[in-house]
Amino acid sequence: MKKAILLLVGSIIIMYSVHAQQKYTLNGYVRDGNTGEELIGVTVIIKEISNGVVTNPYGFYSLTLAQGDYTIIYSYMGYRNVERTISLTKNETINIDLQEDVQEIEEVVIQGEALDEHVADLNMSVNEISVKQVKELPALFGEPDIIKTIQMLPGVINAGEGTSAFFVRGGSADQNLILIDEAPVYDPSHLFGLFSVFNADVIKDAELYKGGIPSQYGGRLSSILDVRTKDGNNKSFHGNGGIGLLASRLMLEGPIKKDHTSFLLSGRRSYVEPLIKATGEDFSVYFYDVNAKVNIRHSNKDRFFIALYAGRDSFSFGEDFGFNWGNYTGTFRWNHLFSERLFSNTSIIASRFDYGLEFQDPEEGFEWLSNIHEYSLKQDFTFFLNPRNELSFGYHGTYREFHPGKIMPTSDSYLASAELPQEYGLDHALYLGNEQKLTENLSARYGLRVSLFQNIGPYDVKVYEEPVNSYDPEVIDVLEYGEFEPIKNYLNWEPRLSLRYRLDIHSSIKASYNRMAQNTHLISAGTVPLPFNTWSPSSYYLKPQLADQVAAGYFRNFKDNTIEASAEVYYKEMHNVTDFADNAQLFFNDDLATEFRQGESWSYGLELMAQKKEGDFTGFISYTWSKTERKVPGVNQGKTFKANYDRRHSLNLVTTYHLSDRWTFGMNFTYNTGRPITLPSGKYQYDEYLVDQHTERNTYLLEDYHRMDLSANLNPRKNEKRERFKTSWNFSIYNVYNRKNPFTIYSRVAQDEDGNVIGDGTDKELRKIYLFPILPSVTFNVNF
Repeated sequence: MKKAILLLVGSIIIMYSVHAQQKYTLNGYVRDGNTGEELIGVTVIIKEISNGVVTNPYGFYSLTLAQGDYTIIYSYMGYRNVERTISLTKNETINIDLQEDVQEIEEVVIQGEALDEHVADLNMSVNEISVKQVKELPALFGEPDIIKTIQMLPGVINAGEGTSAFFVRGGSADQNLILIDEAPVYDPSHLFGLFSVFNADVIKDAELYKGGIPSQYGGRLSSILDVRTKDGNNKSFHGNGGIGLLASRLMLEGPIKKDHTSFLLSGRRSYVEPLIKATGEDFSVYFYDVNAKVNIRHSNKDRFFIALYAGRDSFSFGEDFGFNWGNYTGTFRWNHLFSERLFSNTSIIASRFDYGLEFQDPEEGFEWLSNIHEYSLKQDFTFFLNPRNELSFGYHGTYREFHPGKIMPTSDSYLASAELPQEYGLDHALYLGNEQKLTENLSARYGLRVSLFQNIGPYDVKVYEEPVNSYDPEVIDVLEYGEFEPIKNYLNWEPRLSLRYRLDIHSSIKASYNRMAQNTHLISAGTVPLPFNTWSPSSYYLKPQLADQVAAGYFRNFKDNTIEASAEVYYKEMHNVTDFADNAQLFFNDDLATEFRQGESWSYGLELMAQKKEGDFTGFISYTWSKTERKVPGVNQGKTFKANYDRRHSLNLVTTYHLSDRWTFGMNFTYNTGRPITLPSGKYQYDEYLVDQHTERNTYLLEDYHRMDLSANLNPRKNEKRERFKTSWNFSIYNVYNRKNPFTIYSRVAQDEDGNVIGDGTDKELRKIYLFPILPSVTFNVNF
């Protein structure tokens, strides 16, 4: 009997232990209560265990917990916290709608310990771009632009006015992967950089990764700019638009079927032509872009998205000469829950970038066309193992077609048609990563990306006699490859590691390492990327570019987490960076492989930033000290030289002041030391031509660049906010004190003020070009 009782008690204890250890999963989506938009990066904290997760890029979260009673807190900046108490006895799905936190001016809100993501999370060298802040800051011609804001962040250098290009931690502009709804954009500029392709009205979220890049990202060396557009309001119809001095825009969104299917449609168009004609000039320039999206919430387990972007620029001088370029992207996404803990995203992506030149002449007229096509399949999984481990893994495959150039004669031109051979590439990548909370103070994100690039046929590879003479290369053999036949395979292992150690509730230290590989190369000899530069794949003669970067930083918050401060240092080595021989011929060169030069580059720097996100007075100040050098055999006589985007000091100040519920004022100030350029050191006569003679690269500096912008936003009256139709005004002044910042310097035959050649025409002079003087603008906005 005693044994039976002991056996029964033992069985009860075992059953109780098993029951006590039973675990269940809590999951769901977090949305904006007014629009139905899924919110990215919402913090979901379990109060009893002081642990939790954040929602993924699709607004989904999942937590696996032992059976019991819990208090869940949903927290997101700009929204009211939501607190739920549950008794977890089975798998639960809880979808949460958060409401915007609209506060009266006189109201005082006292909060408990705020979740300090700046200190607590693993992200370092990552900047989240606030679309709300972007819209309140001064903008060129009143058009808000996230690229202009990105160019003011620490570690980011701009190329000057007239371009949307930016350079991150010593990398060139083509080493930035720019994504819109997961699709790559090859040229992000409109009107030569006056505007970017990103319409602020449709942007939902944007993040810039400069280091500590997670393993699901790859393909570029320096940075990832991940921009995601709004899904469309699935509760009610809304729209907004604006009329500016140079462009107008309109965005419409609403439900096709309430709480089930929604749409978004947006368009912008410039109208610079009338202003140009008023000046008497005979040229035309314009751009347009369109964003469209459909969002289908089939069930809590299945979501479908279709996102499209199309944008184009056109520039012409009368009827004689013109050029144009455009980006087109399409993304189909399917979110699926295989279980409460396994989240899947399947994406099918297409992207096209094309550009063309046209010259109308009776004898030498021609049209030149070039483009790059890209088609991708991405399969990403997230497995929420437990509150301390979040696994991510998947496969990315991309097929690219490179069309470097095709010339077609126009009218009665004697020129013959010609086309450079097309190139093709297959890019494969498998990745696995884990975000793990090792202890209460120590967290890690680690992973591995394995990439395989295949340069494939059809293609004929020319074999040149060694040493190669780029001026007159001699072909000794031709290797013929058939369709999809591998020409060259490149396998790269790309490990990633990020660490965070929390010193106390106000501060932490972080460190990261990542290796990146890049198999697309921009064929350009200039500082500023132009739309009609050419892209090439890694190939028989061109190796993949590689980068290793280490970074460390100290992060601290002040005054109840209202001020965030950070200091980061980094060191980056880049291998096989692509450059070109001095005086290289890059345009329509059938022997372009003979102009390639690959070498080493290294960069290091210090980045400081302080930011205030809450209150009437918000903004940030950033400072960067950096140095970037290159050494490429066959370039600059093999000597080390400064990269042409090496700017030693960069200081930026961005502020916004909410004077009242109607008036908001903004200010930008930026200062950069001058960038290096190559200037002629002499001249020589060649037949009838006077040719510049250059020596070492980038040994001269342009003048320092600095500029201040101001803005004022006039919002609707408080009682007008309940009305359906609301209007606002934006007033801005670009380059307030009319600084003549140098864009570039070029040499020409010396001329007098009337344009007459001085003397016998053998004397030369340097001329400075600057683009924008003081530019006031006003924009009328409407929201309905």
